[in-house]
Amino acid sequence: MLAGVALLPALLAVAQLGRIHPDEVYQVLEPGWWRVHGYGVMAWEWQRGLRNWAAPLVVAGCLRLADMLGLTHPVAYRGLIAVPQWALHAWSLSAVYRFSERRAGAAGGWLATLMIGLYGPLLVFAGRTMAESLSASFLLVAMEALDRQDARPARAGLVGGLALGLAVVARYPSGVFVVVALLWLVFARRWRVLAFACLGGAGVAVALGALDAVTWGSPFHSFFAYARFNVLSDGAAATFGAAPPDFYLQPILNSVPVWGWAAVPLGLLGLRRSRALSLPLVCALAYVAILLSTPHKEARFLYPGLVLGLMAAAPRVAEFILARQRQVLRWGLGGLAVVLGTVHAEGFPPDDLRADQFRAIVSATRDGARGLLIVNEGLWGAGGFFYIGKNIPWRTCDWPQDAAFQASIRDPDFNRAVTFEKRALAELQAAGFHVVREVGRETVLARD
Repeated sequence: MLAGVALLPALLAVAQLGRIHPDEVYQVLEPGWWRVHGYGVMAWEWQRGLRNWAAPLVVAGCLRLADMLGLTHPVAYRGLIAVPQWALHAWSLSAVYRFSERRAGAAGGWLATLMIGLYGPLLVFAGRTMAESLSASFLLVAMEALDRQDARPARAGLVGGLALGLAVVARYPSGVFVVVALLWLVFARRWRVLAFACLGGAGVAVALGALDAVTWGSPFHSFFAYARFNVLSDGAAATFGAAPPDFYLQPILNSVPVWGWAAVPLGLLGLRRSRALSLPLVCALAYVAILLSTPHKEARFLYPGLVLGLMAAAPRVAEFILARQRQVLRWGLGGLAVVLGTVHAEGFPPDDLRADQFRAIVSATRDGARGLLIVNEGLWGAGGFFYIGKNIPWRTCDWPQDAAFQASIRDPDFNRAVTFEKRALAELQAAGFHVVREVGRETVLARD
């Protein structure tokens, strides 16, 4: 069941295409494509060395395997890339089950896992090649491992430290969770777990340093470059804007399900029995507090903290539901909790996924495409060479009077076009294009 539930986000991401944020394409997929094929759009972070090559190299390995298998369609090789992410997500859900089982029993563990695994925002994020998505999966594994109270502290610490380290490799801001988790272990006086967690994390750090030395020329180049831009200066706020703390109010209201709010009074009652807060809850609260104080804000940044907070909440709610005497009430409340969490994805992420645009681009660039014009989209909102799937020229524009539009219709090599909500449709038809198909809000056009 875990494998099946974990497969849903991957299937959704491949079937939809689209993107939560341009980083999904230009920080992972496009660098991987560039690594294999020698061409692609490299974002400014890659030109300045703010990112490490770990995730793009996994993508590159999948793309090389796709070439060996003869998989040349973008949906096919995107599906192959989803396989390791599916395995990672299955690992994280198994961690959710073990964490919940210790608190709510076997039945409560399964109910809590379903509540998390079928939670709407997780279904959207977990199959995506976003840094937040990858990091959150590793964090779930780390939280469960460090929470263990069994007689094998060395194993718990090594697994927890390894997962924490990989969460940071996937996304450097997840270093916040590392600091909080280590402090939590100190206050809990779990010295052996702490020592082995540091050992596991140190192993990942050594590997990251070696990777940066090979790819960027010096150990930890990407980490230090990232810190200089985002932490030691106001580069992020100056470049991408700043927002007040209440920026996150609406995303939180849009993303926390009803059962998440119900866990608050249940947790307060639980504090009367045990004054210790669970590790994922402490990490989530500390992380959100830091987000509120950080000038540059984006809704997607909430995702790792949101998932950890719900990891802490789900067993409380599952335990309460399964304590009901009447079986029909238990089944009803359990089913309601799962359903309410599944449908509670409206508005998170808040941006348009533009899934129809990516499907239209894939459709437009199959047989015979020599050049592509995308109307009503900028470079960073398009799918890059990864979804075009071949080395052909392509441009983006907003209006028919734009220079990119005029240059494209004069160039006979540009024989494919995709336009949003029929923008510039008349001008494209006047330039010899004809409608091939409609894909949602997008229109695919071609000319000889």
